[in-house]
Amino acid sequence: MKFTTALRSGSALRAAPVALLLILFYYFTDETRPPSSFDEFSPAIVAYPLMTLYPLAYAITVGLAIWESGRLRQAGVWDLAPGRSRYRVALNALIPVIGAGWLVIVTPSILSLLRADVIPSLDSMRLPVMALLVCLAYAVIGFAIGLKMKPVIAAPIAAVAVWIVIAFTRSVQPYWIRHVSGLFSDLVFGEVPSLLALTPPLLLAGGISLGLVVLWLPITRTSIRGAVALLTVVGGAGGAYAISHEWPHDPPLLVGRVEMRCVGEAPRVCMPEATASGAVSVQRDASAVLASFRSRGVAPLPSVITDSYAEGRFPPPSTKQTWHLNLTATSRSGGVRFQVATATARFPCVNVDLLRGHAAWYWAASVAGERKAYEARIRQEEETVETRRIERQVRVIVGDVLKKPNRQQAEWFSETIGAACGKET
Repeated sequence: MKFTTALRSGSALRAAPVALLLILFYYFTDETRPPSSFDEFSPAIVAYPLMTLYPLAYAITVGLAIWESGRLRQAGVWDLAPGRSRYRVALNALIPVIGAGWLVIVTPSILSLLRADVIPSLDSMRLPVMALLVCLAYAVIGFAIGLKMKPVIAAPIAAVAVWIVIAFTRSVQPYWIRHVSGLFSDLVFGEVPSLLALTPPLLLAGGISLGLVVLWLPITRTSIRGAVALLTVVGGAGGAYAISHEWPHDPPLLVGRVEMRCVGEAPRVCMPEATASGAVSVQRDASAVLASFRSRGVAPLPSVITDSYAEGRFPPPSTKQTWHLNLTATSRSGGVRFQVATATARFPCVNVDLLRGHAAWYWAASVAGERKAYEARIRQEEETVETRRIERQVRVIVGDVLKKPNRQQAEWFSETIGAACGKET
């Protein structure tokens, strides 16, 4: 059967409109964040709509592959004289099937990039390429199932089973089950999946599909074929588990994969190029705030402030010389000065004494001229009789401290930060 004939008579062409409607349904009903909200970061723009469409792509691919394989078997194609290679016949039948699965992956990716008016980068192609390769493996798996089972029964059952199993790995533990499934969550600005993170699903699905291909090789001894196929499947599944079984909820991610713009000195402020339109203003505000603290004798102060917006969900901790602050978010809300001021109170613990912690914050906000920002921040917290009492104490304490010489104020600030964690400075 020629490819054009297989395409016209196959199920993939008929299923494509239905698949397209499902794609659009998933795409627009799940759109809680428009593509423009990702600040032109193409990997996140592509990853977000794919998050719910991986199971659909794999389910469509395996179901159609079973149907096409079973159709060839029922037509007696494999019993005919070998006018063409059976691999060529299988490929002709699977190309439209693979195309239908790929349609589910490619369509939302292109839609999001077009709507965001962003050119795709090589990093943005990582997740789609992973999904396309997994679809290829599922096509082979489905074709092998169709050689042995009736397609009218096997195709819908396999499609539904694959969809359910893949979709529900998002909410199960241990986490390695999701990491090997071919399902991937969304990305935030600056994040890109590492090549290692994409390896487990390729090993699992690829190992199974290659094992099934081995069974079809023209090797005379069935035992040899079975042994090689089993080793291939076990090796792929074992490798996928070995790589991912210790990963936490999030697989290994690369961060900071954006172009940065750095401006000024003392401090030097670095922001992503996509959000750095106000970098000069941010640097000016940060410099003015730090100058106020420097005049009070507070040290050490940073020489570099880096925008943690480009560093993913888990930015590195700030050091004495380099601070990691979300400058993009605060520059949009007008809170750069307050953020820089409160960042000077670097508490060396997680559980901070409320009175001392707020006193340090209030003094820092007072030095930076950001008392109103401090009060707005406090109003966001739960108000009780105890918190109101603490805030009255904070104002009395800081009012007395501000009357002292600058050197004594700096000493009090340092001592208060240590005491807030139960430590001596």
